[in-house]
Amino acid sequence: MMKSGILLIIMMISTLGIYSFNNYNADDAKTSFASFYHDKFNGRKTASGDLFSNSKMTAANRTLPFGTMLKVTNLRTGKSVVVEVNDRGPFHSSRALDLSKAAFKAIGNPSRGTMPVEYEIIDND
Repeated sequence: MMKSGILLIIMMISTLGIYSFNNYNADDAKTSFASFYHDKFNGRKTASGDLFSNSKMTAANRTLPFGTMLKVTNLRTGKSVVVEVNDRGPFHSSRALDLSKAAFKAIGNPSRGTMPVEYEIIDND
């Protein structure tokens, strides 16, 4: 009986956590880390069906709807770029975004691999 009660509590916390994570408000800015795609993904289909190109201003996020426009700001430099979410990922818990190489280069140094960012929804189709 005690095990099922603990399991129920864990399931409730998990469900509430997922709900709050998916509850985006366009006025809320989020902070996390971003990385960029390897060139090997050029020409492959993204989760949205688009062909990926490291020269376009696009991003991957685990939960935001495809077509969501984000303003991404590098917290080290203050530089910003606007990207469109067209893929799922990154599949690393410490990062919220994978940027195309063009978007990453526009605001950061690719030799670092990741950067701290703030991102906010600016348009949601």
